[in-house]
Amino acid sequence: MRRSNRRSSLLVAPALTAVLLALVPGPAHAVGPAPLADDFYVDPGSGPQLWVNANRGDGRAPAIQSSIADVPLARWFGNWSGAVGTATAAYTRAAAAAGKRPVLVAYNIPDRDICAGQSGGGAGSAAEYRSWIGAFAAGIGSRPALVVLEPDSLGDESCMSPAQIAARNGLLNDALAQFRAKAPNAWVYLDAGNPGWLSADTMARHLAAAGVAGAHGFSLNVSNYFTTAENTAYGNAVNAALRATKGFSKPYVVDTSRNGNGSDGTWCNPAGRRIGRRPQTGGGAELLLWIKVPGESDGNCGVGTGSTGGQFLPEVAYRMVYGY
Repeated sequence: MRRSNRRSSLLVAPALTAVLLALVPGPAHAVGPAPLADDFYVDPGSGPQLWVNANRGDGRAPAIQSSIADVPLARWFGNWSGAVGTATAAYTRAAAAAGKRPVLVAYNIPDRDICAGQSGGGAGSAAEYRSWIGAFAAGIGSRPALVVLEPDSLGDESCMSPAQIAARNGLLNDALAQFRAKAPNAWVYLDAGNPGWLSADTMARHLAAAGVAGAHGFSLNVSNYFTTAENTAYGNAVNAALRATKGFSKPYVVDTSRNGNGSDGTWCNPAGRRIGRRPQTGGGAELLLWIKVPGESDGNCGVGTGSTGGQFLPEVAYRMVYGY
């Protein structure tokens, strides 16, 4: 997955929430208290957990278990997920049975990762994507969930024609409408890249065109390494641009899974990175989340040379625990 450099209250006060909603044109997405750290679902089927289960005798297993597998991680869904509605239903049902809130990532937009290509693919047509994302949302149904919608999709517009951009914006607007209709208790965050990709003004324009007014908010730093402080400064600047041009702002979340040592200027499996702050409410954003799974490869590059995007690499995960 591409993440290019080129290119304190624990609960949300009801009165403040009402004010924020009043600023949002059109129907707003699900609103309520922000989940606390203990509310997030720990995925028993994550790559790190499955590796630990199969390698209990490995000396790296205890550190990977306690520092990564035991942390609430997002589950990614794409064209590898089979019948996606069945998959999202099973995952959110398991989380609900545990009394937890899961984090899901929808990653199947046509021409996915069009600039870098390490995670290229996606749905084969607009019609296929509309059907897929509708099934994704319907699988969640009324259960509570957090959804990160299509990482890369807005940052990648620099590699797309005007017609492709218009088509993508149409799909993202439609996706948000389907979530509002079919998954009313899901908080959906439209992905907004990272501080090293596009200017805040440009990203605000992209977000508005893609329908962020109808999302709960936007997500930052997915699969990248920028510090939380850099991301909050960027998120605040994006919101300032949205307020100036559209008259509203949005909550945002930051992926802190791999930003403990910050960015060294590269995005694809750089050495020397470290896990960041665990998922929590606040931290400068609405939520800090682990969206990219530490140890999962960005592609055939860097310390992941020879791997494919999404492949779990235990040595990379182990080194990320200690930052070397």
